[in-house]
Amino acid sequence: MCNRFTRLAFMTGLMVMLTAVAVSSQVIPSAWNTGRYFRILHGKKVGVVANNASMVGKMNIVDTLIRSGIDVRVVFSPEHGFRITEEAGAEVSDYRDPVTNVRVVSLYGIKKKPVGIDLEELDLVVFDLQDVGARFFTYISTLSLVMEACAENNIPMLVLDRPNPNAFYIDGPVLDMKFKSFVGMHPVPVVYGMTIGEYARMVNGEGWLGKDLHCDLTVLPLENYSHQDVYFPQEKPSPNLTSSNAILLYPSLCFFEGTTVSVGRGTLFPFEVYGHPELEGKNFSFKPGPIQGMDSHPQYNGKTCFGEDLRKYFEKHPDAKGKIKLSWLIDAYRDLGQKPGFFTEYFNRLAGTDELRKQILQGMTEDDIRKSWQPGIEEFKKIRERYLLYP
Repeated sequence: MCNRFTRLAFMTGLMVMLTAVAVSSQVIPSAWNTGRYFRILHGKKVGVVANNASMVGKMNIVDTLIRSGIDVRVVFSPEHGFRITEEAGAEVSDYRDPVTNVRVVSLYGIKKKPVGIDLEELDLVVFDLQDVGARFFTYISTLSLVMEACAENNIPMLVLDRPNPNAFYIDGPVLDMKFKSFVGMHPVPVVYGMTIGEYARMVNGEGWLGKDLHCDLTVLPLENYSHQDVYFPQEKPSPNLTSSNAILLYPSLCFFEGTTVSVGRGTLFPFEVYGHPELEGKNFSFKPGPIQGMDSHPQYNGKTCFGEDLRKYFEKHPDAKGKIKLSWLIDAYRDLGQKPGFFTEYFNRLAGTDELRKQILQGMTEDDIRKSWQPGIEEFKKIRERYLLYP
């Protein structure tokens, strides 16, 4: 981490230039400590990877940089876009930001990685996205591909670290590289217990960029943070993660996206419920419908789905935090009569392996499935430890 940008960053000291910013917690996202990186950026042509959750206090980081006189030449937007919030999986085209007139290059449209022409006039790329700590949340894939592009084009990259609300545990099957995709690019568990800055260091250090590439990477650390701090972002990290409860449930419920069961898309509480029109023995029901900016064509649109309401799950079961819960998935499979079409082709990519589907089909218990994950998790922990920045 000790390259020329790191040394400059720490020479500037801790000087918070935006006096309007007030932090209620002692944990301070790196982007908020503007004095630690503004002087690095002044006089340089900068690209920024950001979205609507890339906030410095109450202002987007791109607006913050431009108002300070920093030359932002291009914004790279991940899945869901920049400022505007696009639905999951929706392709976004390049455009001009109506607020700043800066060019916005979509990394979730016809391409997912910057090409040379996107970077040719840049001196530095700043990366500032809010991760939620699950392997299938696509921002870490965007991180890796931007690092790869920067390495190929000799462009330094500065990652402004943010807290990961699910960084306090590690769980799930480790990705089998046969199932590598944009929802899982690296051999890590579903929940990997690292901030996005630590993850970037791991991608670089383990040679996961391929082709002997190494990114000129600087990670600006958080202030006063440990992995046990459960810190939630002030803005939604994506359109369908609308609450802290949804963020905590996401690593468990996202598996349903590879099945015939709805996770409540088309409601105001996605990833806090699950259901299916044929789960009629359940006491809870919901009816999905189009919601602009969240899901215009939800699964089971207009049909009543029966299932489980988990909106107060952690309030009722505080000790349940810190592990993926498989019983909901297993119970839904059994309750729907173990239908052959329950799992879709997408399931193996989300799981990062075909073993989980096979284990459920074979009737294995949650405890036995969890035991099968442990050797992979223990090996991953040895790798992870080399790149941690926080206790």
